[in-house]
Amino acid sequence: MDRRFFTKTLGAAALALAGLPMAAQAQDVTLRLHQFLPPVATVPAQILKPWGERLAEASDGRIAIQHFDAMSLGGRPPELIDQARDGVADMTMTLVGYTPGRFPRTEVFELPFMMTDPVATSLAFWEMVESDFQASEYQDVKILGAWVHGPGLVHTADPVNSLEDMQGKTLRGPTRVITDLLGELGATPVGMPLPAIPEALSKGVINGTVIPWEVTPAVRLTELVSNHTEFAGDEALYTATIVLAMNKAKYDALPDDLRAILDEESGAKLSAFAAEVMYAADAPARQIAVDAGNTIVTLDEAEVARWKEAAQPVIERWVAEMDGKGIDGQALIDQARGLIDAKTN
Repeated sequence: MDRRFFTKTLGAAALALAGLPMAAQAQDVTLRLHQFLPPVATVPAQILKPWGERLAEASDGRIAIQHFDAMSLGGRPPELIDQARDGVADMTMTLVGYTPGRFPRTEVFELPFMMTDPVATSLAFWEMVESDFQASEYQDVKILGAWVHGPGLVHTADPVNSLEDMQGKTLRGPTRVITDLLGELGATPVGMPLPAIPEALSKGVINGTVIPWEVTPAVRLTELVSNHTEFAGDEALYTATIVLAMNKAKYDALPDDLRAILDEESGAKLSAFAAEVMYAADAPARQIAVDAGNTIVTLDEAEVARWKEAAQPVIERWVAEMDGKGIDGQALIDQARGLIDAKTN
């Protein structure tokens, strides 16, 4: 090779590299995070994006998270867990219950009135992921965070003041356990992901839905229904389980130091943070309904006791179903309740 040509080539390459931004040279890993909520919703705006910023800071810019909101990489919400498995995205955030029956052990946290404190419940959920679920249910992905939202409540076009008012209502539920609960309470349940709620309400496909206060602004729910039913005390009709899953090959391929940083910022730390943020967002979202003049009903303890009794067959069916799968359902309930109690401040 001509020496002058070789020297010129090296010089051109050096100039090209010099023109690159320093951040780009230092940035070793870019990870694509896909999820179903709009970018203004609490989870992407106040949890996932700040978490990504912490990773960037802790790694001196060597880890970058690219956020793809509202299913912008394609597919439907129930496909998100497989998108992480298959590498369509490097990470996905999803409701576990969007894939009915696939992660049966995790459903223990969705059982009626199981959740009393979202942070304690999320820490219990994470501990059971580490000790059991990662190996038994999530072996195809790496779980980075596992949490639940605040108390789920009933939002309807017509008011629900008692258990009897559930009769004849067609209500959306997020997971199979919760749709089973709605049916047991007298409603006609319809399972659907959260983004489908506004259109279903507008077209009269459903009369209402169950979701926590926190996410109501993202779907403009207080403009679509004007009645909201809460439960007295610390009681939560239900909660839903949420995970941040990562492609296993991508996780394993990370440099050791970057994997250590990812681990440090994930796990129990991320799970508790996510639950805290979602729970804190309940109050301002509730205030939107108050300011709109909507009706908020709070069922008293005696009425809540009636709902608990009506929900008991859901728990019994779940235990029997788990037993049929060779899973000790009652033991999972006892373990989950014990951990929640132990982690409640």
